[in-house]
Amino acid sequence: MRNLKALPVVLLLAAAPLAACSSSDDDKDDAKKADCTEYPSGTSSEAVKVSGEFGKPGPKATFTTPLTVKADDLQRTVVDEGKGDDTAEGEQVEAVITVFNGRTGKQALSEQATLTAGDDKTFEAFRAGIECVPVGSRVVTTVVASDVYGDQGYPDLDIKPDDSLVVVTDVVDVREEVKAKEWKKDVPEVSLEGDEPQVTLPTTAPPKDVLVKVLKEGDGKKVKAGDVLTVNYQGRTWEDNGKVFQQTFGKDGQPAQLSTDQVVQGFKAGLIGQKVGSTVLITMPPEYGFGAEASKENPLAGKSVVFVVEIVSIDS
Repeated sequence: MRNLKALPVVLLLAAAPLAACSSSDDDKDDAKKADCTEYPSGTSSEAVKVSGEFGKPGPKATFTTPLTVKADDLQRTVVDEGKGDDTAEGEQVEAVITVFNGRTGKQALSEQATLTAGDDKTFEAFRAGIECVPVGSRVVTTVVASDVYGDQGYPDLDIKPDDSLVVVTDVVDVREEVKAKEWKKDVPEVSLEGDEPQVTLPTTAPPKDVLVKVLKEGDGKKVKAGDVLTVNYQGRTWEDNGKVFQQTFGKDGQPAQLSTDQVVQGFKAGLIGQKVGSTVLITMPPEYGFGAEASKENPLAGKSVVFVVEIVSIDS
């Protein structure tokens, strides 16, 4: 289900300048700080030097290998402080997150992402990079891999459980919540007969907005922000002539569980307000999907996507 998670999605925008502070601004800032978790800096996070263009995947991190990090000792160092407003709990923060293996010094992944500040469903090592820091900041966090990925580590990325991780986070912007519009024009033809949906995309250019079309309306409760859902879904890309890139439909498919706060913006917008039992068609441009700029690490970046989603249940 990784392609539906909050990693990766972001629209790169310039950081907003700080406004002049009034006494009410100071009160708001104090309230923000009261909700902030303290992430202390330390010898591990301070030992990492970072270079490369801000807000772009693939920065370089330099440190002596193997980097030693103690279990349950998450460290955070703001290596470059931005000039924007501090991020606050509940905000959707656009970032570029790059993970390095502290044992080898090699980059494990570098992706555009949108994460929710204060969301305990996101690994703390990633939340620490975006929480209560000025927009425009570059942040280094260090942590033991088992604190993130458990006793199994992450074999696909050659990360062992006792390895240290170096996480470089560029805090790019805070995203305004997007709302889906009703899909009325140039709607794809969809058949829900059979084991999986059949979708024929029109020959027109992909829409520039997040659009939703109710294919089958259910009679259950309406989906709200923050709900955890069980769904079946099928994802296609406009640029690949409607090729399916991932789905849970089919003879061997299994429904997926997800939080509306942990999926890409366009996917969330298309689900909010829909009833359990409904099947909906959602489309979104790249900036509300898997990233506005094409990326070797992420084959969906730079592409408009279409989802058929069956809302099976609200689980919490």
